[in-house]
Amino acid sequence: MASVRTFRKGVDLVAARAAALHTPALLSAPHFCGGSSPPRVAAPAAIAPVKAQTVRYASGSSGPLSKTQLYDLHEAHGAKMVPFAGFSMPLQYADLSHVESHMWTREKASLFDVSHMVQHHLSGPGALELLMKITPSSLDKLAPNTSTLSCLLEEGTGGILDDTVITRRSEDTFYFVTNAGRRAEDLAFLQAEIEAYRAKNGADSLKWDILEDRALVALQGPLAVSVLQPLINTSASTAETDLSTLYFGQCRELHLTLPDGSASAEPLLISRTGYTGEDGFEISIPTSASKTLPQQVVELLLTNKNSVRLAGLAARDSLRLEAGILPPDAALGWVVGRDRRDPATATFHGASVILPQLASPKTLKQRRVGLTVEKGSPAREGAKVVDLSDPANPVQVGVVTSGLPSPSLGGTNIAMAYVKNGLHKKGTELGVQVRNKVRKATVVGMPWVESKFHRPS
Repeated sequence: MASVRTFRKGVDLVAARAAALHTPALLSAPHFCGGSSPPRVAAPAAIAPVKAQTVRYASGSSGPLSKTQLYDLHEAHGAKMVPFAGFSMPLQYADLSHVESHMWTREKASLFDVSHMVQHHLSGPGALELLMKITPSSLDKLAPNTSTLSCLLEEGTGGILDDTVITRRSEDTFYFVTNAGRRAEDLAFLQAEIEAYRAKNGADSLKWDILEDRALVALQGPLAVSVLQPLINTSASTAETDLSTLYFGQCRELHLTLPDGSASAEPLLISRTGYTGEDGFEISIPTSASKTLPQQVVELLLTNKNSVRLAGLAARDSLRLEAGILPPDAALGWVVGRDRRDPATATFHGASVILPQLASPKTLKQRRVGLTVEKGSPAREGAKVVDLSDPANPVQVGVVTSGLPSPSLGGTNIAMAYVKNGLHKKGTELGVQVRNKVRKATVVGMPWVESKFHRPS
């Protein structure tokens, strides 16, 4: 269960995006998780003034929007579609408001289309060595069919290119997911690293596939297991079919039973994970044997309207923020494996930059914090955080990366922010500039809503 605990540390501390600074060090780099792609700029000597608030849900691409395999289903269910990370994605649906959809997820179960994410399969005798070069995680300690949250690191600087969830399927086979908003950057980075490795170790040392033919959905909420369990086909599946023994951070390949009683044409990769803080699953759905399988699966999951509904980006953002898992993130030191912190043996990109920061966290310029903000307009992404020690001359000490009224907390304004190191302690009183008015804010612990992941008792 060590790998499950490792994965949990990441998701409890972090987790679907914002205008952020890209600093050349692991502990203070931004954390991108599937959203629009922010500009990558050099780290400033101090926190720069915020000139303008960015547009939420803007596409990271100027070209035509892509569509997921479930686009037609979204339109059939009355979804309001918006550009997001280069895709046309559902913001919310006709049957529930944003707040209603949010609370439905907390109380029942919601189904999210996350097919815009990029799914990868890497195998071969060099797969583990390559992944341990480009990430700081102890992937060699992962048991088969277990996962960890990690990040892709630039060579030399150790700057974070993207976050990723990596699943070890077997000794030399890995499945991992990266973010749509960083697709071009991630693929260029991976291709360069893989080609360099093959040039040195032979063409057969690595096999890399981008799984374009697979859809990906997330079933989240306390009723998720009761929705999914009756659909598992017990005759066609070769792995254990009892989901009560599938714990957070683990996965299995299982077939579903279709309405005609037959098993799905191919097994689905079912991972017990998610980004809402609730129990739930991410389901990777192949389409090579049946192009309609994603729609069949979604319609099956939506059979009981009293238990599960479709949900979109609006609910996803508020759920993730309450759970303390909405990027960007700071203090990412937990992704560096304990056994990878010896400078004499550390071989991952940027180790010479990252390890000294781990040894001396006081040298960090910024820290990520949670804030509660007084009543009124919420502090949104890009709002300035100021020091109120001199109210007549407030000095900017940080920037909000995400914020909104919390549906689960009765509309209390909450936010995440980067602030100057030393102002990150719980109870610190700060100010947030909202619509030219400074509102009082207090640093608080995260998450605001405790996680309910399914773990061994």
